[in-house]
Amino acid sequence: MGLTQAMLTGFTGIKSNQYMMDTIGDNVANVNTTAFKNQRTLFETLYYQTLQGGTAPGDTSGGTNPMQTGYGSTVASIQRSFNQGNIQDTGVKSDLAIDGSGFFILDAPNEDRVFTRDGSFRLDETNTLVTANGSRVQGYAADDNGDIIPGVLSDLAIPLGMVREAVATSEVVLDGNLDANATLAGSAAVSISDPMITAGGTAATATTALTALVDEDDNPLFAAGDVITIRGAQKGQIDLPEAQFVVGTDGTTLGDFAAFLEDALAIDTDPATGGSPGVTIAAGPDPAAGSLVITSNLGEPNAITLDATDIRNGTSGVLPFTFTNTPGTGEGVSTGMIVYDSLGNPVEVRIRAVMESQDSTGTTWRFYAESPDDTDASAVLGSGTISFDQNGQFVSATGTTVQIDRAGTGAASPLQINLDFTALTGLARGTSQPTLVMSRQDGYPAGELIDYSIDEDGIITGTFSNAQTRVFGQFAVATFANPEGLVALSENTFVPGANSGEPMVMTPNTLGAGSIESGSLELSNVELAREFIGLVTAATGFSAASRVVRSADDMLQELLMLVR
Repeated sequence: MGLTQAMLTGFTGIKSNQYMMDTIGDNVANVNTTAFKNQRTLFETLYYQTLQGGTAPGDTSGGTNPMQTGYGSTVASIQRSFNQGNIQDTGVKSDLAIDGSGFFILDAPNEDRVFTRDGSFRLDETNTLVTANGSRVQGYAADDNGDIIPGVLSDLAIPLGMVREAVATSEVVLDGNLDANATLAGSAAVSISDPMITAGGTAATATTALTALVDEDDNPLFAAGDVITIRGAQKGQIDLPEAQFVVGTDGTTLGDFAAFLEDALAIDTDPATGGSPGVTIAAGPDPAAGSLVITSNLGEPNAITLDATDIRNGTSGVLPFTFTNTPGTGEGVSTGMIVYDSLGNPVEVRIRAVMESQDSTGTTWRFYAESPDDTDASAVLGSGTISFDQNGQFVSATGTTVQIDRAGTGAASPLQINLDFTALTGLARGTSQPTLVMSRQDGYPAGELIDYSIDEDGIITGTFSNAQTRVFGQFAVATFANPEGLVALSENTFVPGANSGEPMVMTPNTLGAGSIESGSLELSNVELAREFIGLVTAATGFSAASRVVRSADDMLQELLMLVR
């Protein structure tokens, strides 16, 4: 019976080492499997037969130790190591790795819910994030405003190619410093033409027909249907957009043309702006009767300059006006910006500002708003004031709501915009160079979703072709009290086991779940050197156990020979 028992004991060693070989073989086979977690086999003794119990020491003799023979080994456990694997950059945005203890959550085709560390995801034809075998990645979706909807897991979709509707601008935030050292807007720029006359040298008036105007040789300057083009005129040293006046269609008199010029040059005639802005025909003697007098709004940013080539008869090529320009005084600032109407069309707006007053309570600036894309006759949008206290801090503003006519464009009209000047300061910087810039506006044109990114919190942010962004969801991750208690399935997935605890679902970077690394994958945590050492150990143990079985068999054969 003893030799038979030796054979059985050796057999347990063969069986135990076979399990160890199986575990090592699986580890080595998965050395390049994404996020694979290696296992190790731990042995324990099977049980012992006690031949003699030990005795305690006596007065006349020492004690004896127990005598036991073991009955071999068995597998105590096969333990999976969830140590972090190295994270390798792949450059693929949908590849994700968790730097921490969390697991991705999947809605698998054949399971209610499974968990994985393998983040090699992709987008299917519905733009839903899935694994290689089609399991859908779970997370928290976002509503149409980009706000995450917590508490309810759902599929994560990134709808590349979707079109986001245009949003009309409703607010523009401006920033900068309107320098208190700037000079006050003291005078307006004035451009005076040579006197306009009719046949016989009579000075023209506002009611004089354009077709009655002649040059010094009595040659007509205009005929019905002629197109008068304004091109190259400057306002505050910034080119104004081209404008055209058709004789007989847009007006017939010199007064009509003066009103057209006033609109085309965006001169704000509101009495609150100060001065005497506008376009008039002089009655004489200074300026000479018949002269076209163009008076800008106050300050250098509003100063209009014209030369002989800026206004021409586009039909005949005649240059009907020669101007003498007097510059305006008063430093200021001008800034241009693009806003959007309800169809997403870009609309140009320009804001000009000059210092209107300065006293012991602070400074007050006047701003002028204009838009060449305003569809009514005048580009003027309005004017208002910006006040600062004696510390250069913003106090108040008036006239901050402007309306841009968009009739005939198909867009909602008017486009109403609020100008927010609260971020401005009125400090004396010592440079006398005011600054004014648009820092933000809330409108944008229609755009197509062309790209996305995933941050360390697992938030998916899409980028549209109009440079707008929107959140589309957030990955959810799960942790377990005892991840070694998870039951492994195929395809790098796990399900909860009896000893793993229930999954605790949360967002990344919460309670040790770890952060998300986009464009990366976690590598296997198998160490080949350690596995090869284990392989040698397992092979040696297997061979030695086999030798025990063989030796016991040889001894049994010898015993049988004695019987014969």
